[in-house]
Amino acid sequence: MSETHSVFHRLSQALNRVIVGQSSIVQQLLIALLAGGHVILEGVPGTGKTLLVKVLAQIIQAEFRRIQLTPDVLPADITGTNIFDLNSRSFTLKKGPVFTEVLLADEINRTPPKTQAALLEAMEEMQVTLDGESLLLPDLFWVIATQNPLEFEGTYPLPEAQLDRFLFKLVVDYPDEVAEKQMLLNRQAGFAARRLDIASLKPVANVAEILQARQEVKQVQVSEAIIDYLLALVRTSRQHPDLALGASPRAATSWFVTAQATAYLAGRDFVTPDDVKTVATPLLRHRLLLKPEALLDGLQIDAAIASILNKVPVPR
Repeated sequence: MSETHSVFHRLSQALNRVIVGQSSIVQQLLIALLAGGHVILEGVPGTGKTLLVKVLAQIIQAEFRRIQLTPDVLPADITGTNIFDLNSRSFTLKKGPVFTEVLLADEINRTPPKTQAALLEAMEEMQVTLDGESLLLPDLFWVIATQNPLEFEGTYPLPEAQLDRFLFKLVVDYPDEVAEKQMLLNRQAGFAARRLDIASLKPVANVAEILQARQEVKQVQVSEAIIDYLLALVRTSRQHPDLALGASPRAATSWFVTAQATAYLAGRDFVTPDDVKTVATPLLRHRLLLKPEALLDGLQIDAAIASILNKVPVPR
């Protein structure tokens, strides 16, 4: 195993110093970064979602842009447009915020489907087409979208086809009592998130190291028994009595890669069943659909995922 994987240990430490009480979210976000997959961060306001992304972009020295999505945002506000220059009598391309390495799409469910769809080509094909010309995005290109789960007035839930483009859906919950007390102690000592000079944070890694680590993740060995186990979980999700929609082939591929990334973060060059199980919930919770009768019974999607994991025997 290359020394590059130690970079992610340092990233985890640096993020946990700033974002208190969200160590599992930090870990899952780093897995997504390693796997090269986009992320939905869902949580109530004030849980540090935006701060987490801004700090991570800074300490890996990645170009960062943020767009606040509202009902009046147009697709061109994201992708850019050609503007006619009266002086040169020619069109000049004005690139939108999507042309960056880390893009924070804040409150993605606040903007209409037409604008949400402007991200589809970028997320799937790493390019943007403007007036018939295809423009490539940076190698690192990574979308992190946030949404508030409590407000539904004036929102536009993402359709299944677009949700499937996101690797993980991470639910940011309240910190526990110990972590929240530490936050208050930090505040008493002078730390304030809104006054944090993010630009002054010491870099921990660079984009080249992240891209190198992604290549090393591909070398992590996955035995045939683990592949069969993963496929059995996927098939079980499609046959589950409480689910109207199971895991897609894209979900199976993503599961494979994230299991490799999990093993890599643990310093191993092989995948175990626990690596597969570790990423199951964030990988599946936005891809599976409960049947109406299951919803009426109060079944939660995370419980359905746990049921799938319990139904499939773990390989020995």
